[in-house]
Amino acid sequence: MSRPKLEIADIFRVHGSAWPRANAGHISLSQLKVMSAIEACRTEALGGHVAVCGKCSHHQVAYNSCKNRHCPKCQGPAARDWMAARAEDLLPVEYFHVVFTLPEEIARIAYWNKRAVYGLLFKASAETVMTIAADPKRMGARVGMTSVLHTWGSELAHHPHVHMIVPGGGLSLEGTRWVPCRPGFFLHVRVLSRLFRRLFLEGMRDLHRAGQLAFFGDLAELARADTFTAWLAPFRKTEWVVYAKPPFGGPEAVLAYLSRYTHRVVISNARLVSADAQTVAFRWKDYRIKSGNRQKVMRLATPEFIRRFLIHVLPDGFHRIRHYGLLANATRKANITKIRALLCVQRLDLPATQGHQAEIIPVTLREPCPCCGGSMRIIEIFRRGQKPMSRAPPREQAV
Repeated sequence: MSRPKLEIADIFRVHGSAWPRANAGHISLSQLKVMSAIEACRTEALGGHVAVCGKCSHHQVAYNSCKNRHCPKCQGPAARDWMAARAEDLLPVEYFHVVFTLPEEIARIAYWNKRAVYGLLFKASAETVMTIAADPKRMGARVGMTSVLHTWGSELAHHPHVHMIVPGGGLSLEGTRWVPCRPGFFLHVRVLSRLFRRLFLEGMRDLHRAGQLAFFGDLAELARADTFTAWLAPFRKTEWVVYAKPPFGGPEAVLAYLSRYTHRVVISNARLVSADAQTVAFRWKDYRIKSGNRQKVMRLATPEFIRRFLIHVLPDGFHRIRHYGLLANATRKANITKIRALLCVQRLDLPATQGHQAEIIPVTLREPCPCCGGSMRIIEIFRRGQKPMSRAPPREQAV
């Protein structure tokens, strides 16, 4: 795939240098590292190698990737490798997509307390599904799920929510049989919503009591226990947004969905329209429109665009993809093996997936020559800040 005409890296390089100075005291070290990594990605600043085809002598310069999880150019290869591992865990059952979203007012607190509140969002949503599914009146089964955190909406605003992929069924509570859900139906979303609301609010109360929440600006008064308790009270009576989409059309569709969502960043380079010192324009989808063309172009002041991109930088070491229940990392392989035995099926043989359509498909020694399909071999490695000695037209590709 050809290089986009405009990239986030271009905006950071040309228009982002003044932003950290103008926002001193309001930008974290993690955000500065993300900006630096994206600017350097696939440039001479990170070094790389030169590969040559053994058949047609085609030369390929490959600059190293930054491999930062917030970089739009690095997620295609990461998604491909992650998906290859996940394909081994798929079962021949229906899969459901459930989404848990935080109310806007609580999302404001999450903005300043990302590690604590995002962690609670993961925990409360997973516990909700496992608790309701285990209820004998519902399914009476132990289930598993893969959860992915997104913190943005299409317009780049702060909108934390969890996308959850759940097999349609689970092991019986005694672990001796597979219990399927009803065809085309997983669990009642209203029941899920109310338990999620209770568990999350209880978790927020516990975080406040433990002194793990910080408050700023017009929310500073919430640092007082009585004020915070009174502020939370109305949320116990409002409807929280939990929704379930129709089941996927088979294991291949699950893989395709996961490849789009697991390693997505706040905005891809392909959505950018234009950028200058004053304005950045990008395409977005207006989900408030129920029919017709949802695609629109939004224009933001360049500093505001940079701010919106960086508010979605996650705390260092925070995992945005997590597995729970039967799919928890420690017991996943054993549980999958047991379930397949109960279903009398072997491992699914799926066609090779292309995974996420990366903005730039990497050319490494695993990839054939783009001209003739021959094998590529490295003839030169150059370090950070160096230029390749071999004479070949540079093409920005990832190692």
